[in-house]
Amino acid sequence: MSYALVTGSAKGIGKAIAAKLAAKNYHLLLVDFDGNTLEDTATELAALYHVNVHTLTQDLSAPDAIHEVFRWSYPFHQSLQVVVNNAGYGLNGPFESIPLENQFNIIDVNIRAQVGLSHAFIPVLRQFQKAYLLNVVSTTAYQSVPYLNIYAATKAFALSFTRSLRHELRHSNISVSALSPGSTDTDFVNRAKMGASTRKIADRFNMTAESVASIAVNGLFKGKAEIIPGVTNKLNAWLPKFFPKAFVERIAGNIYEPKPETQPAGVTAKNVLYDAGVK
Repeated sequence: MSYALVTGSAKGIGKAIAAKLAAKNYHLLLVDFDGNTLEDTATELAALYHVNVHTLTQDLSAPDAIHEVFRWSYPFHQSLQVVVNNAGYGLNGPFESIPLENQFNIIDVNIRAQVGLSHAFIPVLRQFQKAYLLNVVSTTAYQSVPYLNIYAATKAFALSFTRSLRHELRHSNISVSALSPGSTDTDFVNRAKMGASTRKIADRFNMTAESVASIAVNGLFKGKAEIIPGVTNKLNAWLPKFFPKAFVERIAGNIYEPKPETQPAGVTAKNVLYDAGVK
């Protein structure tokens, strides 16, 4: 009886990864801040795949979040072979217009929680002949992204951290991988309240959460260092290094710059969310 722990698993890519793991007969430990949706997901996955599903409603930006996740999951540590750090989010808008507290919150979830959970669970994963750690990054990790700057910077950190950790653990039983999805067909644009032009661009390149998860789980168990789903996303990740940074930043800025004429009334940079679970 093997378990997998997935954060940010109430919906989107996190839920889809949990489903793919359940299909491989892994019992699930699911963590998310959205308790109601998380319970619905747990009920659905348990019924579909006949696995045990345990849930924890937890905001990973909370100071004691790492301790709480570790304490809650402790009874299952003897069977915990897969850890997926999927939770994360960002704010779309000019840096100076977004409250500093919100910016630090992004860093807490995208960096502090991922680093903390990796550190906490590596000793747990060491007890098995083979174990897996997957850190979810983003194609934004490969370039600067104006108006999504803190999010992209945290993902650049996550990519560097994960690759370095993989090297350190290369002779161990733990396989460490980074997943870098791009635009994914979830409720991202609705939650983000993006303008019509951004929605149109996203629609051209969207992948389903299920297809991203399938590639992610297959790549994880094959021991891949970086998993970038889809040809377009691979190009988006690697092409920027061949162009001047200012040129790449200008393109990204044109995509993510809030355009007042396309935003619904009452929408501000403070409440436009980019959920890392729905890249």
